[in-house]
This record gives sequence, C-alpha cells and structure tokens, in this order.
Amino acid sequence: MTDYQPALITICGATATGKSGLALTLAQRLNSAIISADSRQVYREFDIGTAKPSLFEQQLVRHYLIDFCLPWETLTVADYQEQAQALISEQQEAGSVPLLVGGTGLYIRSVVQGLKIPRVAPQLDLRSQLENLGQIQLYAFLQQVDRAAAEKIHPNDLVRTLRALEVFYVTGKPISQQQGENPPSYPILQIGLDCNSEDLQKRIARRTEKMIADGLVAEVESLCEKYGADLPLLNTLGYAEIKQYLAGEISLEQAKELTVLHTRQFAKRQRTWFRGYPEIEWFNANDSDLLEKVWWRIQEFVKVQ
Repeated sequence: MTDYQPALITICGATATGKSGLALTLAQRLNSAIISADSRQVYREFDIGTAKPSLFEQQLVRHYLIDFCLPWETLTVADYQEQAQALISEQQEAGSVPLLVGGTGLYIRSVVQGLKIPRVAPQLDLRSQLENLGQIQLYAFLQQVDRAAAEKIHPNDLVRTLRALEVFYVTGKPISQQQGENPPSYPILQIGLDCNSEDLQKRIARRTEKMIADGLVAEVESLCEKYGADLPLLNTLGYAEIKQYLAGEISLEQAKELTVLHTRQFAKRQRTWFRGYPEIEWFNANDSDLLEKVWWRIQEFVKVQ
C-alpha cells in the first residue's frame, strides 16, 4: 500500500451472506484487522450460535470486539461506538485500513455516521414503572416533554418511546436535543453482501445444520447450567429454539426448522435496514468472482499496489 491515508472499509449484510469469510481473506491481503459489528459476538462463551470466528481464524487475523463482555453484562450502542472508534483510530495510526464487519446495522451506523448517542444506561426500575402506564399514556407524556422526538417515533413503538422518556427523566433534557450526527472525516467504503431470498434460505439452512453439527446443543446446555435458562442471551436466535428442545417442548428437528424460520425473518429485517442506505455498494454473495470483484473495488479505494 502506498500514499496511505486514514480510511475505513465496512462489510455488512444479512446473516449467512458470507461476510466473515470474505473479510478474513481481505484482511489477510490488506494486512489489516477485523473489528466486529455483531451485537452477540461481543459476549464470551456464546460461540457456535453466534457464528463467532474460530480460534484458528482469530490467529490468522486480529479480531476485535468479540469476547468483549461477560454474558450478563449490557453493552450499549454508545459503549460499542466508543470502543470501535478508538480501535479504528489505533489501526489507522498504525497505517492500516481496518475492516468493520457485521450485521448489526445500528453498530455500523453509529460509526460511519458518527451518531451522537446519549450516554444513559438502561434504567430497569424506571422502565418497569413506565411500562405499567401503558403505551398510550407514555406516548402522551413524550409528546409533552419532547414533541420533536414524538414526531419521529410511531405511537405504537414502545421501545423507542421508553428510551426517549428514560433519557429525559435521567438527564432532564429531551433526547431530540442530544441526538445528531458527526460523521468521521476519513473516507469510508461500505460493501454490502446480498443474494436472492431462495439462495439466502439455503445458506441459512446449511449454517443451521453446521451449528448443530459443531455442538450447538451442548453449548446451550452448558450455558443454561452455568447461568440459568432465564439469561436474556439464551432467549436470542438459535439459543431459544435449542433451549426449547432441551426442555422437551419440541424435537431437535423442530428446533432446527424454527431456527431457520426465525433466522429468515431476522435476515429480512436486516436486508430492509441496510437497503435504506444508498452509500452501500452491493455485491452478490453467490457470485463466483465475488472475492476478486470486491478486491478490485478495495484496491481502487485504498490505492493498493
């Protein structure tokens, strides 16, 4: 690489589109590091069900922001943004172009758009009290204290309504006055992987089978024994279905079918999210020349010789 200028490359897209595999090869070619943008890979011990890079892959390329939190901890988007921005700066100062890779759209957006995020941790007691009032009353409160936020939040969106009220009651300032964007000054190449729905379903089915073969059932059983079946992370995709199987509620085959179904639904939401950002350059995940096409685009971007 010559005439280095600070830059960032993101690789995003729905689950099972091959982001991690592509990033691994690209990072080796670039002699760069991978910064994970996956909201579950940050947690230790949740490995197979989150498709976390193997130890061998982690030895090939430096990976950051995986195994970062204990299973019962909460990592806010603001926490993630702070850590990711620091790592990106560190890599850039060393003359490297880091790869920000994952399917958690809000994580990626927090970095590439420089979202201003109120640093207010979840207030569980406050949320519980507010929830008892019902969404209609909560939204009416929000309209009184932060009309600007209320205009952007759907009247039935309990999660965002609660968050806006939470921020207001903790800081005394409307969340709308604390939000905004401060995009980084360095150039960013945003690469997206996608394929048609039928091919994506096949990919999801194959990955689910591989997770089972790799020991997902044993992983879930061990985590349930260690942390209790009510651990919130164990109610997430892949883990919740296997937990039902272990409880004798469904068969293993049914657990696999449900995992595939729920993953497809999740992937559809991811695709909708990412398609909302025109700056992402899309590539077909099933293209036989995918690697070389993306590599050519990266060379053009970073002037690799």
